[in-house]
Amino acid sequence: MGTVENAAASVEISEPLLQPVDEETKKSERDLLDEEFIPDWKDQITLRGILVSVVLGVVFCIITHKLILSNGIVPSLNVAAGLLGFFFVKFWTTFQFKFGLSGRPFTHQENTVIQTCVVACYGLAASGGFGTFLLAMDEKTYKLIGEDYPGNRAEDVKNPGLLWMTGYLFIVSFLGLFSLVPLRKVMVMDYKLTYPSGTATAMLINSFHTNAGAELARQEVSCLGKYLSISFFWSCFKWFFSGIGDSCGFDEFPSLGLTLFKNTFYFDFSPIYVGCGLICPHIVSCSFLLGAIISWGFLWPFISQRAGDWYPADLGTNDFRGLYGYKVFIAISLSLGDGLYNLIKITAISIKEMCKIIISQKDLPILEEVLDNKSSKSLLEGKKRDGVFLKDRIPFWFAASGYVGLAAISTATIPIMFPPLRWYLVICSYIIAPALAFCNSYGAGLTDMSMATIYGKMGLFTFASLVGSNGGVLAGLAAAGVMTSIVATAADLMQDFKTGYLTLSSAKSMFVSQLIGTAMGCVIAPLTFWLYWSAFDIGSPEGPYKAPYAVTTRQLAILAIQGFSELPKHCLAFCLVFFVAALVINFLRDVAPKKVSQFIPVPIAMALTFYIGASFAVDMFVGTVVLFVWERLNRKDAEDYAPAVASGLICGDGIWSIPSAVLSIFRINPPICMYFVPS
Repeated sequence: MGTVENAAASVEISEPLLQPVDEETKKSERDLLDEEFIPDWKDQITLRGILVSVVLGVVFCIITHKLILSNGIVPSLNVAAGLLGFFFVKFWTTFQFKFGLSGRPFTHQENTVIQTCVVACYGLAASGGFGTFLLAMDEKTYKLIGEDYPGNRAEDVKNPGLLWMTGYLFIVSFLGLFSLVPLRKVMVMDYKLTYPSGTATAMLINSFHTNAGAELARQEVSCLGKYLSISFFWSCFKWFFSGIGDSCGFDEFPSLGLTLFKNTFYFDFSPIYVGCGLICPHIVSCSFLLGAIISWGFLWPFISQRAGDWYPADLGTNDFRGLYGYKVFIAISLSLGDGLYNLIKITAISIKEMCKIIISQKDLPILEEVLDNKSSKSLLEGKKRDGVFLKDRIPFWFAASGYVGLAAISTATIPIMFPPLRWYLVICSYIIAPALAFCNSYGAGLTDMSMATIYGKMGLFTFASLVGSNGGVLAGLAAAGVMTSIVATAADLMQDFKTGYLTLSSAKSMFVSQLIGTAMGCVIAPLTFWLYWSAFDIGSPEGPYKAPYAVTTRQLAILAIQGFSELPKHCLAFCLVFFVAALVINFLRDVAPKKVSQFIPVPIAMALTFYIGASFAVDMFVGTVVLFVWERLNRKDAEDYAPAVASGLICGDGIWSIPSAVLSIFRINPPICMYFVPS
C-alpha cells in the first residue's frame, strides 16, 4: 500500500493465505509490542499540556492574524507547534526535577496532543474569516469598494463585534470535526495519504523521544537535525534579501529566465516545497508540474490573448470577471471532480464489503505472513501503529449524531445573526459540506495544501447567487464562513490523525484534543483579532494591515448576486470540461494495469497549480528528482533517510516562520531588496 498508485486505488480483501509463523517471529513481535509503554488515551491529555497549549495558542493566533491582515498568507505552523510544545513541557519537567517535585514522564503522545490543540486553536484564526469574509462585511470595506458601486448596498454591512464573532465560531467550527471521523482509517491507513506536514511533525516529535539505543534511529535523528539546521539558516539568509513588498529576494529569483518567470516558472529556493517533493510520491510531484505546464504554460496565456473579447481588458488581477475567475473556478472544478469520484468510490466499496459480511455471516480471514529477519521489524512496527490507531474507536453513531445535532443548532441560530441566509440554505450547506471536506482532506493528504478558501469562495458564489440582490452579499459571506470552517477543520483533523498514527497516539485523544483546541480557538482567535482591530487601522490601503483579501471577497459576493452569467465568457464550459476530465482520469487510474496507472497524473494535484502558480511545482519537482536519483544510487539509504531529510527541510523552514513573523510584528524589515530586470 506504500506505492503511489494506491493513493487512489480501492482497498481489496485478498483470499486467506494461512502459513505457519515461527516462534522467533512471534517472540520479536512480543518484544516490539512490549518495548514501549503507551499510556491510555485519557492519560495522553494532561493539565500541563492544556496550559502549554493555551499559551502557544495565544502566540500563534497573534502571529496568524498579523500575517493574514498584512499579506493574507499563512504558512503551516504544525512543526513549530510540536517543537515549542516539547521545549515548554521539557522546561516544566526539568524545573520540577530540580526542586525535587515528582511528575509524570513526558511522552510522544502528550507532545502530539499539545501540537494538535495548538493547531486547532490557531487554525480558527486562519480559517475563521478574520481577513476575508468576516472583514468583508464591515463598513470600511463597503466604502473602499465605493458606495455607488453597483450591487454594493449599505444594508449588507455588519461590523466586527467580539461577542457575535465568538458565538459565530462556536456555532460553525465544531461541525468539521465530526464530518470525516468515520473515514480516518480509509484516509490514513488504507489510502496511506502522506500529509507531509503531519508526517514531518511526527518525525520531529519522535526524534525528541527516540530510544537512543537504536543505531538507525540515532542516525535518522542526526540527519533530521542537520537538514533542519540547514533549512533554518538558509531561510534566515533569504530573509535579508527579501526587502519590502512582493518583488524582492530569492523567492522572486528568475532561475529559468525572465520570460518563464513572468508565467511563474522559476525555482524559488524554498526548502519546505523541496522537502514535500522528497516525501510525496513521484506521481504527485509530477502532476503538479504537469498542471503548471497546462495552465500557466498554455491555458492562461491563451485566455489572456482574448482579453477585450472574452472579458474586459482593464480589470484588476484579482477581479473574478477576468482571468482570475477562470483560475479560481477551473481549479475548483478539477479538484471537485477528483474528490467526488474518490468519495463515491469509497462509499461503494464500503457498501460492497458490508454486504459481503452480511451474506457470509463469517469473520474475514486473517492473513499471517512469514517475516524474514530483514523485513520483520518494519512490518511489526506498522502492525503496532495500526493496532494503536484502531484501539480506541470513535463510534460512527457518535460522529453522525454530533454532526446532525450541531447542524440543527447552527440552522436555528445563523439566520438570527444573518437574516438573509435562510434556514433552508443553511441546511443545504451542511448537506454538501462533508463531500467538500473529503475533497479538501484528500487533496491535503496528497499535496500538503488546503484549498479551504477556494471551497469557501464556491459556497459564497453559490449562495449569494441563490439569494440575489436583496441580501445576497451578506448571505454569501456568511455561507463562505460556514463552508470554509468545516472544510478547513476537517483537513486539519485528518492531518493530526496522521501525526497521531505515526507517534502511536490514540485516535480518541487526537479527537478530544481537537475539540479542546477548537474551543480554545473560538475564544482566543476573536480576542487576539480584537487587539489588532482596536489598536490599528485595519483595512486601510496606506496602513500596515491592508487586509488585501477582504475587498476581493466582497467583490466576489457582489458579482455572485448577478448569477453565473456574470462570469467571463466560456468559463462555465471550461469548468465542465475539467470536471469531466478529472472523472475520466480517475477512472483510467482504476481500470488501467498497474504498470500504466502509476504514470497517470493525480487531478487534485494538478488543480492547485491552476490557481497558485508554477513556482512551488518546480520546487517539488526538484525534490522528487533528487529522490529518484537517490533511489537509483542507493535505494536502502533513500528509504531510510529520505523522510528524515524531507522532514528536516520542512521543519527548518516552518520554524523560521516564527522569528520572521515576530520581526514583522515589530516592523523590522529586511535590509536588502534583491530583484532582477532585463539587461
